[in-house]
Amino acid sequence: MAHGLGRRKFLLYSSAALGSTFLIKGCATPTQNSTETGSGTQGEQTAAGGGDTIKVGILHSLSGTMAISEKSVVDAEQLAIEEINNAGGVLGKKIQAIVEDGASDWPTFAEKAKKLIDSDKVVTVFGCWTSASRKAVLPVFESKNHMLWYPVQYEGQECSKNIFYTGAAPNQQIEPAVDWLLENKGKQFFLVGSDYVFPRTANTIIKAQLEAKGGETLGEDYIPLGGTEVTPIITKIKAALPEGGVIFNTLNGDSNVAFFKQMQGAGLTPDKYPTMSVSIAEEEVRAIGPEYLKGHYAAWNYFQSVDTPENKKFVEAFKTKYGQDRVTNDPMEAAYIMVYLWKQAVEKAAKADDLEAVRKAALGQTFQAPEGMVTMNNNHHIAKTVRIGEIGTDGMFKIVYATPKPVDPIPWNQYVAETKGYACDWSDAAKGGKYKM
Repeated sequence: MAHGLGRRKFLLYSSAALGSTFLIKGCATPTQNSTETGSGTQGEQTAAGGGDTIKVGILHSLSGTMAISEKSVVDAEQLAIEEINNAGGVLGKKIQAIVEDGASDWPTFAEKAKKLIDSDKVVTVFGCWTSASRKAVLPVFESKNHMLWYPVQYEGQECSKNIFYTGAAPNQQIEPAVDWLLENKGKQFFLVGSDYVFPRTANTIIKAQLEAKGGETLGEDYIPLGGTEVTPIITKIKAALPEGGVIFNTLNGDSNVAFFKQMQGAGLTPDKYPTMSVSIAEEEVRAIGPEYLKGHYAAWNYFQSVDTPENKKFVEAFKTKYGQDRVTNDPMEAAYIMVYLWKQAVEKAAKADDLEAVRKAALGQTFQAPEGMVTMNNNHHIAKTVRIGEIGTDGMFKIVYATPKPVDPIPWNQYVAETKGYACDWSDAAKGGKYKM
């Protein structure tokens, strides 16, 4: 099942995005071998934060449809761990990373999360990309009161005590992108997405925002995650927008390859059909081919082209370690900085395996990241600068818009009626994950 889910399972995880809780049953499938990186041999390692090492988990898709995006995130996390270890480690101990493959299969993610916590005794996990994978592991982390650091922009409508979110909330990516499109590209939209939690919830937000701001949703369609049969969507776009219009793209993984190649083949060029993507970054552009993407747009908080001293250092270090032909992107940068934010929280707590102390210490942490200054807010999300980039022939993004300062995250969406007026504050036990402002 490495290449996606059946419709029944998609509906299950989509319902979870709307607030329902589901249980993940343990899989009988044998686990794949994990990979350990860090100092010392396996026999010399000690559990959790004891001894000379601190064990952490890395849980991403190294196979299946999401591997195109997630392998590079693992590289960024391992770069941060290597840098920290070379600088003396955390509390004088080296970090040992145990890497597991979620295989683009959500029950496998839950199974591997349990393994990392129960068998490997890690003190934290850095992992997931899709919201379906995050929703699959969420009950595991909450039932065991453990800790996940999640690096990818997502649909919001969640604020867990057990997760720190270092990607964008919708008001730090999706909503500014819609505003920019309305002002610069048109008011008629067609929404395209993969059929799982993030695209469906994101499009619920987009439709509410367009209605509030005078835009129009003229079409909406989905394909299974990993699906490549995009001809019906192309046909629907041409029928709904015969004279052109805006395409908002929340496809993930391999589906983007087929979509942009067939878009170009069908004559849906960016001069008439500008496409805004929120899950395509430099790594995906490199894989798809910039010749198919030139002139289209993406909204992120970080691009490789960001001009800061910290970014120059990050890009140079990444290319030195992995090859001069490699590129960096937003989820990679968010993954890289979350390792440092965790490190700072552990050092403030003065104990890696006291998770309550680490959670408390993480609040208010700041870091001069490659994207600029970031701050961990009390809602377990970070304040981030919003940027929109246009894809060039070299596969890089020309930044055409950026907020003048970091934008505070809003997990509970203020366009959606059910969550309007709600907020999250884990510094106050009386407020917690959701309270009425």
